Amino acid sequence: MFFYESLPFTSWLMWLVVFLVLIGLNELGRRSKYGGIFLFVVLPIILTFAIWPKTTEGTSVNDWFHYAKVYSALAGCIGFWIIRHVKDVSTKKWVLCFPPLILAINICEAVARDFQIYGLHLNKEIFEGMMTLSGPWNIMNGVAGILNIITITGWFGICISKDKSKDMLWPDMLWFWIVAYDIWNFAYTYNCLPDHSWYCGLALLLAPTFAAFFIKKGAWLQHRAQTLALWCMFAMTCPSFIDESQFAVRSSHNSTALFIVSLIALIANIAVFIYYVYKIVKTKRNPIKGELYTDLNSYKEIKALSE
Repeated sequence: MFFYESLPFTSWLMWLVVFLVLIGLNELGRRSKYGGIFLFVVLPIILTFAIWPKTTEGTSVNDWFHYAKVYSALAGCIGFWIIRHVKDVSTKKWVLCFPPLILAINICEAVARDFQIYGLHLNKEIFEGMMTLSGPWNIMNGVAGILNIITITGWFGICISKDKSKDMLWPDMLWFWIVAYDIWNFAYTYNCLPDHSWYCGLALLLAPTFAAFFIKKGAWLQHRAQTLALWCMFAMTCPSFIDESQFAVRSSHNSTALFIVSLIALIANIAVFIYYVYKIVKTKRNPIKGELYTDLNSYKEIKALSE
């Protein structure tokens, strides 16, 4: 129902390779100060002026969205690097507004794209190099994305880990919000980037979530920004990999599948929103000025990792 045909072993194998490479490069950018500079400053400058003008022309990644996505992700990586490694920056409250704002902007880009696709009323038509089908799923998932933005909490609780990697931790960004984000973002890729969703939906979303759950807890946004930037740079450098190669995986463009995926995303984000409102009412805490989930063990576990 979800993809064009039964996936061959090579597609599963390449998915695993993409997943593992993203995790590995994310670890390089996370553990090495200079590795981060190379991956997210030096390399993008080279690619911007010497590579992308040639590789993106006439492909599905040569549009406003892909350029906005790669540079917003890189802005996040650079900003997070400064917060982590420049002395005393993380102690300034106005600086701590940057991570949630760049996250909200990133979500808004995708919400805008969902609404744009709906407004075009496409019927399995090629739009910017990709077959796309418009429908109520775009609206459902756009609403889910808006709820996902509303439920971002604990802006000023962002802190730095006390180990050598000096990760940017966000104790109030807990597993249920991350899961709801992942479901929403997969639905977005399935709606608007359908033939890329096998990689940029599943592999790209699960890599930072795996890192946040099993490698460095509390640093999901840092993991997400770095893996997103890495994938976008790769996709714009080698667009044929996801468009034309033997490893490309096509969506089924099935309206039932599109509806189901977006419905699940909407339900998940409504559930998080209801819990968010419940916690505000019960604790009388301000979810922006303060932290909302300080009584939860998962919050306490992450907070203990900070300086």
